[in-house]
Amino acid sequence: MDTPATHFQQPAYSEAAQKALDRTPALFINNQWVVASGATIPVEDPSTGRIISQIADATDAEVDRAVEAARTAFDDGRWSDLPPMRRERILHRLADLLEAHADEFAELEAIDNGKPRDMAAKGDVPGSIATIRYAAGWASKLAGEMIEPAAMPRGAVHAYVRREPVGVAVLIVPWNFPLAMAVQKVAPALAAGCTIVLKPAEQTSLTALRLGDLIAEAGFPAGAVNIITGDGATAGARLVSHPGVDKVAFTGSTEVGKIINRAATDSMKRVTLELGGKSPVIVLPDVNLDEMARGAAAAIFRNSGQVCVAGSRLYAHRSVFDQLIEGLSEEASTQWRPRPSLEEGALMGPLVSREQMDRVMGYVEAGQKAGATVAVGGDTPTSNGGYYVNPTVLVDVNPEMSVVREEIFGPVVVAQRFDELDEVVKAANDTSFGLGASVWTKDLSLMHKLAGRIKSGTVWGNCHSMLDVALPFGGYKQSGIGREKGREGVEIFTELKTVYIKL
Repeated sequence: MDTPATHFQQPAYSEAAQKALDRTPALFINNQWVVASGATIPVEDPSTGRIISQIADATDAEVDRAVEAARTAFDDGRWSDLPPMRRERILHRLADLLEAHADEFAELEAIDNGKPRDMAAKGDVPGSIATIRYAAGWASKLAGEMIEPAAMPRGAVHAYVRREPVGVAVLIVPWNFPLAMAVQKVAPALAAGCTIVLKPAEQTSLTALRLGDLIAEAGFPAGAVNIITGDGATAGARLVSHPGVDKVAFTGSTEVGKIINRAATDSMKRVTLELGGKSPVIVLPDVNLDEMARGAAAAIFRNSGQVCVAGSRLYAHRSVFDQLIEGLSEEASTQWRPRPSLEEGALMGPLVSREQMDRVMGYVEAGQKAGATVAVGGDTPTSNGGYYVNPTVLVDVNPEMSVVREEIFGPVVVAQRFDELDEVVKAANDTSFGLGASVWTKDLSLMHKLAGRIKSGTVWGNCHSMLDVALPFGGYKQSGIGREKGREGVEIFTELKTVYIKL
């Protein structure tokens, strides 16, 4: 479907954002900024396609230096042996500083990633602050327990279980929610007493680097937090295989997650993986179709579809399918048309890079060649640069198409009809993924029944992509290993030690 040509104009950056962009490429090691000794990586604004800054591409020696700093800081106890309430207070101080610089971080996230500034200001940054505060509270509440042995005489043995920090944790985060994903790992790891090396995605490192300034100001001891930027295939790979690392926590694609898991297995590092998804959105015939169209649009077009739990497979009952597609197409062509990330009121910005734009458009083309029909979108608006894709709805699809089976990670939803509940449950579960799913109906009993049958780490009812820092998040099948957020998100950075003492 052809759309009118558009000329996009990214508003000017603020003075604070420009200052961050103008900084000398450096790495944060041992509470010091170490100027890059090797190559640099260009930073683009996805809204314009222009290079706006440079970041360091860490060398092997610099990666080793960061791991050594974290190893020393852990082993000598300067962070891990601090009273838990001291760790808690320092984390709260970091949250205070992030709150004081909230506007700057929202703008940097929008410039670097392409998401609308309003979205970052209302979601990403406040959510990151809440994550730090929540994790901080766990620092003083993690505990083991005394267990009475079952096969020994009472009083013969005193046995208990300790919960200890796992050690040096490498945290590798993706480009779709750079700040939020970083904090989602940094805060619980530090609360548990680990020291860390954070590696942001090479496409979106600006907020992680700015966070380093706040970490130094907050009072973390040297070496507790280290931030390495660089290419995933080099700096990331060296971190994952480094003998000084005890734990790897990764969020990203399933393909890269498998590579990391294999590499970490050689040294039996503890691994947490939050990977891809192809989340079903199941619509029963009793819904309000106007509300449903808005909900389905937000489920897939938020953050330009670059969301691991994006509602990318829409299953609507045959009796409401046509009307829902009409409403969804109207939402796509009006409310969710892409805009520059700093434009006021924008709901959807560009994709993160030309590579991602080409990937998404490649899927749309492949879907059409396989027989899918474009109900709306399916193209890129003409502009003066930038990586924009119009929100797209594909119909006339079948389960064998790549657009149905594979994660596109863009503003593309594939819509299918169903008649019977058993049919739609089977279709929803017919995937190698299992990260998120949603069920839309007024029948609460039916909603609970379907939630129990869908193989997914999270199931939403009459909403999609709703997350809370207190509730665990992760996936079934190839969507990952382990859970983040909640108590579980802190405990993944600990080891259990059982102690027996004969009396």
